[in-house]
Formats: sequence, structure tokens, C-alpha cells
Amino acid sequence: MTFLRAAPAVLGMAFLAAAFSPRAKADEHDKKTTFTFSMPVEIPPVYVTGMRVLPAGTYVFKLVNSSSNRNIVQIFNADETQIYATILAIPNYRLQVKDRTVITFNEGIAGKPESLRAWFFPADNWGQEFVYPKARAAELAKVSNLPVPAQTTELTEVAQPEAPQIVAQLQQAPVVAIQPTGETVELAQVIQSPPPPEVTVVAAEPAPAQIAQATLPATASQLPLIALCGLLALGGALTIRSIRKGAL
Repeated sequence: MTFLRAAPAVLGMAFLAAAFSPRAKADEHDKKTTFTFSMPVEIPPVYVTGMRVLPAGTYVFKLVNSSSNRNIVQIFNADETQIYATILAIPNYRLQVKDRTVITFNEGIAGKPESLRAWFFPADNWGQEFVYPKARAAELAKVSNLPVPAQTTELTEVAQPEAPQIVAQLQQAPVVAIQPTGETVELAQVIQSPPPPEVTVVAAEPAPAQIAQATLPATASQLPLIALCGLLALGGALTIRSIRKGAL
């Protein structure tokens, strides 16, 4: 899914080459990706205290294993010894897939860091659209002139964003959308559904025709046939006898 008109209006589209460790392929279910940002980047909460903006550097993004129908993303330092944020996201759909990781940004204010908008794993149609606090979502929507997903809870920073209760709270957090006008609307009103899958209809082969064979009823009597054979035999005998008498 993607917000209507999002593609042409996203200013900070960036195609970033993903640097994978040898373990990344084995752990593809969590979409582990290593990013190197050349400039500071604003991230949504819940982030560790004071980490609203990631300094330029290398970071690891991973999906949290969750039974929720939403995606939850965690951001680590380069060697994964510290977690900086646990972020709520909603499904984001794109028509054309890329063979490399794609990160998009919300259009920001001049002189301030760009804010993360969405993340797509290589060759995936589905990505993660990041959810911001309601107040910040309203600011981003106004500047970018695009709807921005928002959570109504105002949890922004904690000492341990990886704590299980933080993940549980994000799973239950209600999500709405903030229009560029500042209006709060249901998420479904500004979400573009992915196209339905193509269905190939295969015509069933006709069943082979059943050819009926004509047969005589099994109950017919054979007496007329026996009588006919007897008459033929008698006629033949009389004929032979007549021929012999003529020869004498």
C-alpha cells in the first residue's frame, strides 16, 4: 500500500545499495539491511532517549518478529550491540520492484534533517511506511503536501526501546492519517490498495464421447434360428438326392 500521489511528490527518494553480512540471506525473514547515511536522518519513535536524529554513519535495520499485521522495524548500530529505535510501520505497496534496497524520505524543511518515510527490501513489492506521532505527522504532511500515517499515542523516547512492552504497545497502537490540511482521517481513506492478482482461467478439456454399441437383447429366444438351420439342412439333402437320381 502507498499513500495517494506519494510517488511524484517524495523529494528525498534515495536508492541505497544494501551491504549484507553472510548471515543476511539466511535471515531474510527479518529483512536485515545495513545502511550508511552520509547526512543526519530523522527517525520516528520509539527511539532511545535523545536519539530523534541519527548522525551520519552506518546502521542496521531489521523487522521484529511479530504476530501483528503491522511491521515493526528496529534500528541498531553497525555491530548490532545497541538498539536506537523500535518503529511502528504500515504496509507500503509499490508496483515496480527494484533489485536493491530503496529508502524514501518525507520532504523536510530547508536546513533540517530529512525524515524517513518508507523502506523497501530488494525485489519486494511490500515495504514499510513509517508512522510518526500525531503532532509531527501534521508538520510533515503540511510541508510535503502528502498524507502521513500517525499514531495517536505520544510515546516518543524511552531508555530501552527494545523492551517487550514497547513492542506490545506498538502492536496495539491505533493508526490514523493526517492530511496536509491538518485533518485527521481514517487510514483507509488515503491508502491505495494494491492491484488484485492476475487470475488465469484454464478451460476444462471436454470429456471423451461415449460411443454406444448396438447389441441384441440378451432375452431373445434361439429356437427360430435352430428351426431355420434344420430347414436348410433338409433342403440341401433333398437337392443332393435329386442330383444323384438324374445321374442314374
